[in-house]
Amino acid sequence: MLLAGATGCHTLDLNPLSEASTGTFYSNQTELELAVNDLYRLAFWGNDNELFSDNEWHRGQLTNAVIGGTMNADDANVQTFWLNSYKAIARVNSFLANKERAASNTPTAVILRLEAEMRLIRAYQYSRLITHFGDVPLLTEPVTLEESYGVARRNQAEVLQFVFDELDFAIANLPVSYGAAEAKRLTKGAALAIKARTALYTGKWEIARDASKAVIDLGVYALHGSYAQLFLKAGETSKEIIVSVPRDEKQQVFNGAGYVQDNISRNAGGFGAQLPTRDMMDAYECTDGKPIDESPLYDPKAPFKNRDPRLTATIVEFNTQWLGYNYMPHPDSLTVFSSKENRRVPNKDTRAVAAFASFTGLLWKKGIDQTWPDRLVEDNDAIVVRYAEMLLTYAEAKLALGEIDESVLNSVNQVRARAYGVTAEQTNAYPAITSTNAAALRKILRRERRVEFPREGLRYLDLIRWKLAEKALSTPVIGLPDPATQNRAKWPFPGVTPLDDDGLADYSGFGTDVKTLSQRSFDKSRQYLWPIPAVERRVNPGITQNAGY
Repeated sequence: MLLAGATGCHTLDLNPLSEASTGTFYSNQTELELAVNDLYRLAFWGNDNELFSDNEWHRGQLTNAVIGGTMNADDANVQTFWLNSYKAIARVNSFLANKERAASNTPTAVILRLEAEMRLIRAYQYSRLITHFGDVPLLTEPVTLEESYGVARRNQAEVLQFVFDELDFAIANLPVSYGAAEAKRLTKGAALAIKARTALYTGKWEIARDASKAVIDLGVYALHGSYAQLFLKAGETSKEIIVSVPRDEKQQVFNGAGYVQDNISRNAGGFGAQLPTRDMMDAYECTDGKPIDESPLYDPKAPFKNRDPRLTATIVEFNTQWLGYNYMPHPDSLTVFSSKENRRVPNKDTRAVAAFASFTGLLWKKGIDQTWPDRLVEDNDAIVVRYAEMLLTYAEAKLALGEIDESVLNSVNQVRARAYGVTAEQTNAYPAITSTNAAALRKILRRERRVEFPREGLRYLDLIRWKLAEKALSTPVIGLPDPATQNRAKWPFPGVTPLDDDGLADYSGFGTDVKTLSQRSFDKSRQYLWPIPAVERRVNPGITQNAGY
């Protein structure tokens, strides 16, 4: 992936800055801004990989260290995560130690605002480090090579308090908004949102409640009118987005052909390899607000009908035009009509024609632009935090505190109503939540987060903090049977999938009417934390290792 960076005094140019020497740098406003802008990169901001969850699966990879239970201290993902986090932290520390060099020629207010941005960025790095590794080294100023050999891990609670203190500084000193030319810069709302997320992930319910409520009360954010459009180019300036990383092909910041082809249909020139799981599809409610194993509206032979509209905004519906071709993975659909070519063509999206067509039968739709097949470029801005998350964070925190009231229901209903294209007040047009039962609300909230945020990198840490990873990531990934063995009378799905109290699907009763594609395996004795990278411990044996690694 080409990672987004940023340079320039006022606008976020996307070309990354080469790391400057601290000997002469930070001497004026331009250099201070260059240093800050260089940390507006996806390498320092991305959420977790969706492939670490039960929402997504990749045919070519089959598994990974998280869902395969093979994570160890030499894992490349672990090392990259740690390296990027501490690289950003080191650059922030260098900025803070040297910013006064520019005091004689840079307005105090500008230095203060840039400092607030940097301290927010550093806090975010530590927030992600403690949620993945637990206790971590806490570095707040530049460290010499000699000093680095003696660095030790600090208690997670101590680092968390540091994160909250830094975010409070950013909240106090960042503006609510900027002019159009600086629209992607970090704001007061961004600092509050990161504080709310961090508090939610660490079980600090009062802080999560208050920070998310403060975001809501700012009055500058709102849900985008169209859920589907939010994740395309048209949504990049939406008032729903709180933090996003700008990406643009013209600035050479984009995913190329390999990524695009993994995500699009074979008829459209892709590989159909990076796929929604059946687990993901089965999580969506029916339009009566009930899960599929409770609703009389659900039909496994027409599984897209009578479902939460977010399903067809997220996963390509069978027998609909997609990227210029009718999408139909049925084993007897050997040809399909192409609106792009205005004729019937061989159907490479059924495994009866193309052996490597989608193994789950499903394709992603969310965030995929109609131009991808022709451009072979994905350059949508990367959304890190958006307003819907704050509404659901507020509701979950209030629920955890036993503060179930109308504001909880309203927060959830705003998100649900938007999916149907209506307002929360139009309760006859969507399945509004009315229950105040804590157990029922907990199930609803967890399901709501899952169907609202697929492909946004939030599912993994939800499974971790809810202690559900040991269940969700210890089940098989299932797909459609091979065409030769597919019972046509049971296509596409052989029956109603049972869902447990945690909303997790159980396919064990379907026998050969489903095919096991891969077996997930999660070791609950160790995998709720990641290992400290071995390379760090080889250099500094004083850094202890997490249990089980």
